[in-house]
Amino acid sequence: MRRLALIVAAGLALAGQARAVTPDEQLADPKLEARARAISQELRCVVCQNQSIDDSAAPLAHDLRVILRERLAAGDSDRQAKDYLVRRYGDFVLLRPPFQPDTWALWLGPLVVLLLGGGAVALYMRGRGKADPALTPADEAELARLMAGRDGGD
Repeated sequence: MRRLALIVAAGLALAGQARAVTPDEQLADPKLEARARAISQELRCVVCQNQSIDDSAAPLAHDLRVILRERLAAGDSDRQAKDYLVRRYGDFVLLRPPFQPDTWALWLGPLVVLLLGGGAVALYMRGRGKADPALTPADEAELARLMAGRDGGD
């Protein structure tokens, strides 16, 4: 049983190292392949959305990896190859899109949500911290009558 647990643990540890790049996609030139791998870690799979194209097994990610390698093999610089994919798919294909007006919501959205949530919690806590209002003389008399009735009813 212990051996099986070790095998499963080792398998899970190695699973994070797996990549979706297939041998038929890889370039023969190791330097070009290294460049392709580095760039593909910066590009988002538009199907999976939170995976790089290097990590995704989606067919579209495969197509993007092939296009990227074709561009590099044709002599494009890293910047030119990445810009080509951005022109085709927009800034969304970048895992770290540039900070510009059309991506402000993406960059600032989490901060705005955090601030709104913090403000809501602060308002809630401020409202909770207020002391109960004092009883009016009529309320005190009613409370005394109810308490007297309760004590006498037992």
